[in-house]
Amino acid sequence: MEIILKQDVDNLGHKNDIVNVRAGFANNFLIPQGLAKLATPSAKKMLAEDIRQQAHKEIKLRDTATATADKLAALALTLSVKTSAEGKVYGSITSSQIAEEIEKAGISIDRKNVVLETVKQLGSYTATVKLYKDIKGTVAF
Repeated sequence: MEIILKQDVDNLGHKNDIVNVRAGFANNFLIPQGLAKLATPSAKKMLAEDIRQQAHKEIKLRDTATATADKLAALALTLSVKTSAEGKVYGSITSSQIAEEIEKAGISIDRKNVVLETVKQLGSYTATVKLYKDIKGTVAF
């Protein structure tokens, strides 16, 4: 029996794959659980159209993510923090502070996507910003 997977299923396939399984497995488990649907000719046509549209959207998202990564690479942030006489930072610099400074520069990102190391001394550091699946940007501060 041919089915179209709606979600990733271990040892069977990934989302939008057309796979052959036994009728009992499909009718008693996959379809009632909402993991799959029957692969009728109309469902196959709809799947092909959905895949085509998703590919087009993904190209747009990748292009905007790479453009944003280029903007971030050209950006140098300056943060003002309280320090001791030896140059130790009181408190810490957070991803929220980095995200706010990037917002002031005109690039909108979510603070949850900013990854940075702990900052204890004055100096130059870099933060990584997750933009899209495998596209990351770095910003110096």
